[in-house]
Amino acid sequence: MMAIHPVILCGGGGTRLWPVSTLSLPKPFLPLLGAETLFQQAVARVAGDAQFAPPLVVAGAAHADLVMAQLGDVPGARLVIEPAAKNTAPAIALAAALLPQDAVMLICPSDHYIADPAAFRAAALAAAALAAQDYLVSFGITADRPETGYGYLQRGEPLAGGFAVRRFVEKPDRVAAEAYLASGEYSWNGGIFAFRAGKLLAELAAHRPEMARLVAEAVAQGSNDGTRFHPAPGPFSAIAGESIDYAVMENTARAAMVPASMGWSDIGNWAALADAMSEVADDAGNIVREGEVNLLQCRGVLATSDGPRISAIGLKDVCIIVSGNEVLVTTRTGAQAVGKLPGAANQ
Repeated sequence: MMAIHPVILCGGGGTRLWPVSTLSLPKPFLPLLGAETLFQQAVARVAGDAQFAPPLVVAGAAHADLVMAQLGDVPGARLVIEPAAKNTAPAIALAAALLPQDAVMLICPSDHYIADPAAFRAAALAAAALAAQDYLVSFGITADRPETGYGYLQRGEPLAGGFAVRRFVEKPDRVAAEAYLASGEYSWNGGIFAFRAGKLLAELAAHRPEMARLVAEAVAQGSNDGTRFHPAPGPFSAIAGESIDYAVMENTARAAMVPASMGWSDIGNWAALADAMSEVADDAGNIVREGEVNLLQCRGVLATSDGPRISAIGLKDVCIIVSGNEVLVTTRTGAQAVGKLPGAANQ
């Protein structure tokens, strides 16, 4: 098999991890789990393996220097600088237009955590084999709880190394999520994909022809600056942004999935970060990520501070975050709404 081309997307703002994640230094570029940032971990998962080509990173201009600083000296790595944030479909289409049409692309969000990189690479190889046969492949993350914050994939007929996708399901309510988990037919949609570049562009042209046309114009009129590529801002800014799921995956007749059990988390909020750090919890389920923290008669509390001491008594299932001059206190169930706070939305 030819080398797999990793495409690392750096478009997320991470507002639900405010106040630590900010517009100037968002979630992908923070060392939330370990010494490396989530972006550096994404790069490392496909480094040092001849089965993977050098990465193609897609990011906005505001974070281009951060990308280059954290990317380090990766031979052959390239950066595509989006003129505007237009969601994942245009970002992926840019990468597809810059790669050979027979290249198999592996779409990797830059802000996810994967505890088992070896399992990730095994799933990537299985996905690439299906993509080479012109399937559009999603990673189906093993669901271990009735999660209402993720989309789901329902497995269809078996394929070599995976399954056809019977249907895509948006974030369900609790009752539906419990039913999906009990059925054993559903996996989480982790937002990790594999496509042949030419097939992805053909599907985009079939289902979103205007987007496909504008992406092609942006690339044709774009310019190179060393290892950086700048799509033309005029046509790209005219694109109506849309996710790859809505634009292509839910419309194609060639949707497939590969099962992936790899300790995955999108680290979508503070509760998700606490789940990913469960191995360092004390006997009461409390987690101290950083700083001086005193927890008395508390259970299931995540606490982190880059300055003032945190002291709490008698709390359960709460996240306490101190960063600079900002203090956030939320229940675990309320953590999904952090991005709606004025501080997070108006950084």
